[in-house]
Amino acid sequence: MIHSLHDGTRIVLRPIEPGDKARLSVALGRLSQETIRRRFMAAKPGFTTGELRYLTEVDGHNHLALVALPADDPESIVAVARCVRLPDAPDTAEFAIVVGDAFQGRGLGTLLARELTAAARAAGIRRFAATMLGDNDPIRRLMRTITAHLEVDRIDRGVREVVVDLAA
Repeated sequence: MIHSLHDGTRIVLRPIEPGDKARLSVALGRLSQETIRRRFMAAKPGFTTGELRYLTEVDGHNHLALVALPADDPESIVAVARCVRLPDAPDTAEFAIVVGDAFQGRGLGTLLARELTAAARAAGIRRFAATMLGDNDPIRRLMRTITAHLEVDRIDRGVREVVVDLAA
């Protein structure tokens, strides 16, 4: 599906596919060290073969992932949002999102989060949980846009745990 960002940039959102492995690797290489630190909480020079399999071969029910691609460059992944259902709490999923530096601050993160929220709710997920660096204010603000209720927000040793009820 094609969407327009605040500045008019046209973006295609679609579920991630097994064929996205190479595109996902290239996308990681385009991220700044600060964006990588905020997403992975550590350096991340590349993905292993096993990580690429895990990240791209999703079942669409317990593991959902959406990619964003510029409409004029459909081979380039510029953002990814995913959630993975927690085995011990099937109505809750671990949430993660990363937006490429060139697309930050343009509404893409909010768009992806809202689309992922809708897909998660359709799959029976009612809460997102996220672990992030304590200073990652952009993701905290983003999570507030998709919640009806902030259930948990605690920080310990520089790491923040957030659990939100998904807005209807």
